[in-house]
Amino acid sequence: MEGRWRWLMPGIHIKRWLGFSSLGIVVALIGLWVLLEGTPTQWLGTLYQRFDSALRTFTTTPQSAQVWRWTIGLTLMALGGGIWWWGLRRAWKTLVAIIQPRASGRVWDVLSRYVLMAHGKHVTVIGGGTGLSTMLRGIKRYTANIVAIVTVTDDGGSSGRLRQELGILPPGDIRNCLIALADAEGTMTALLQHRFRSESGSLGGHSVGNLLIAAMTQITGDFETAIREISKVLAIRGRVLPSTLSHVNLRAEMEDGSLVEGETAIVEYPARIRRMHITPPDALPPDEAIEAIHQADLIVLGPGSLFTSVIPNLLVPKIADALSTADAVRVYVCNVMTQPGETDGFTASDHVRAIEAHAGRRVFDYVLVNTTMPSPELLERYRASGQDVVIPDIDRIRAMGYKVVASSFISESDYVRHDPYRLAEAILRLAK
Repeated sequence: MEGRWRWLMPGIHIKRWLGFSSLGIVVALIGLWVLLEGTPTQWLGTLYQRFDSALRTFTTTPQSAQVWRWTIGLTLMALGGGIWWWGLRRAWKTLVAIIQPRASGRVWDVLSRYVLMAHGKHVTVIGGGTGLSTMLRGIKRYTANIVAIVTVTDDGGSSGRLRQELGILPPGDIRNCLIALADAEGTMTALLQHRFRSESGSLGGHSVGNLLIAAMTQITGDFETAIREISKVLAIRGRVLPSTLSHVNLRAEMEDGSLVEGETAIVEYPARIRRMHITPPDALPPDEAIEAIHQADLIVLGPGSLFTSVIPNLLVPKIADALSTADAVRVYVCNVMTQPGETDGFTASDHVRAIEAHAGRRVFDYVLVNTTMPSPELLERYRASGQDVVIPDIDRIRAMGYKVVASSFISESDYVRHDPYRLAEAILRLAK
């Protein structure tokens, strides 16, 4: 069956409840017919005469017959109405289970939430790393119209090995975004994030999610199609796209004059980064990525590693061009902590200046900065590993012509990270 009749296919379990609900209507109509004393149809009239004759035989007076008539009629109407309502609710519950298989709560709440999500703001996020996936967990609570454009320059770990051995784009950051946008996170998340131990032979260091994307790429013959199919399996809210389908590498000019190739080597090099490039420099983005930028109500850059997660997307020329001409509200979410080998000693305005320099123009209007300090114990631990708080030099950012949204955006556990829900609320408040 096709189109509108597909929901009547066997095994969906809706037909039985719609049929049961319809039976309730029939019973209710019979009750109404009893109240109307068999009118207006002739055959129903004959049937009613037999019912009335039996009723009069059973009762002793016309008054008691009338009482029984009303009692039976109202009882049948109430019974039919109850059957109709119960059947309808079961049909709705089955329908909700199909649309939102992992949703919980009352049927009408789930349906209204589904409708609101489907009509939510169109949000396009650009970046990579754990910062981006953290933010997506918050945004997906408010809208299902999300497109994540993710960098594909990783050359280390499991992603780097799959890239080298199978010739696919690095799947790690894309995997994290898919999991973050999944309709419900739990056992499936744990499975996809599971990383084989080093003693597992050739599987050592690989995550199940990366291997799944690699396998689906071989099955479909296309990386973008593989992401789309896995998105269906996870029932994600939105879409995840690579910033380019070309095999690109990062190249950095360092402050000591050296040229360093590859993301891992750049981060490990002792000198500071002066300028980033990608090779080939004319890499093209997917058409869907450019379309998502132009159709967005809200565009968000970051958070994530400045030089290896955020800026590489802007080095794809057509993405930077599309961002500069987009009508959407454009927001940059500045990192909470500096990153060794990339942003040592950087303030918030240094992050903004680096993005503007690499994009060659303004590509955002607002800057979200955290103003809360982590606990002294946690901060001391970070400083021991060469990291520190990004100083929110708000006045300098405003002097550059940007609008600043400053507040407490951090969540502390064993790590200092953005709170996904506070961040999402602040971002969506800026949407037109």
